[in-house]
Amino acid sequence: MVEVNEYFEGKVKSFPVNSDQGKKTVGVMSPGEYEFDTSSKETMTVIAGEFSVYFAEYDEWEEFGAGSSFDIPANSKFKVKVEQDTAYLCEYE
Repeated sequence: MVEVNEYFEGKVKSFPVNSDQGKKTVGVMSPGEYEFDTSSKETMTVIAGEFSVYFAEYDEWEEFGAGSSFDIPANSKFKVKVEQDTAYLCEYE
């Protein structure tokens, strides 16, 4: 059976992927602005759509389109704005 994690009243959904290469999730975000906490380092890759990501350490938003990736440090928070349905892969370290 496929497990589904839901956040922000179902506007963000992710699906854990069992992998020999470590913990991964595949997810979809509906349009909106979201803030996430992370306990481990994450690498997010945009599969389809686009993210605007706020990096507090630089105090700026950066755009990431399909095929691009970005890293989120462990034990941090980050904000994401989504203008259209956006799919992503998240890899945890």
